[in-house]
Amino acid sequence: MADFVREVMTPGVVAVRPDASLVEAAQLMRAQDIGDVLVTSDQNIIGVLTDRDITLRAVADGADPLTVSAQAVCTPNPVVIGPDDAVSAAVHLMRDHAVRRLPVIEDGRPVGMVSLGDLAVAQDPGSALADISRAEPGS
Repeated sequence: MADFVREVMTPGVVAVRPDASLVEAAQLMRAQDIGDVLVTSDQNIIGVLTDRDITLRAVADGADPLTVSAQAVCTPNPVVIGPDDAVSAAVHLMRDHAVRRLPVIEDGRPVGMVSLGDLAVAQDPGSALADISRAEPGS
């Protein structure tokens, strides 16, 4: 069983500029087969933008995703964790803040993401969530 976030996180980050359109962000999510991107400026995290944010905070209100910026609908000031923090700390943060993803920050810069699925695979490999998280996209 993994002890540290660095052992379970997905390394690397996918990010967009604050002024990127929602279409640009969504196309990047599709190309990378992910459900979220970081919104960053000079490698500083401004927020996390999820596919759900785009749907509920923009499209559902009739906003034009070509003209709405990522910063306008992202979740600002996200809860973050460090790569050397305990996996249990990530679990507690996710539970306490009702989030499914945590950016992983080292020396003030994003280095990865840890998701609820990552934690399920690490903590309970036999669970249904772990099985789903391990499945290849499109399978």
